[in-house]
Amino acid sequence: MASLAQMTGSLYIHNFYIGKLKARQEQLFESDPELAQLLDNVAAVLSEHAVVLADDIADMECDN
Repeated sequence: MASLAQMTGSLYIHNFYIGKLKARQEQLFESDPELAQLLDNVAAVLSEHAVVLADDIADMECDN
């Protein structure tokens, strides 16, 4: 199992890329709606994983 520091770092990276994907998706919405939708879908998957990571981090912090 990953350490708390590794999980926190992973959550930070997830949130960073979610922000990047959403910003790019907004830029492409008019010019390439299919790519914008794809980026939105990828951001949604990363967001779901980030929620799981945040829950796991909270559980680990409660255990300590």
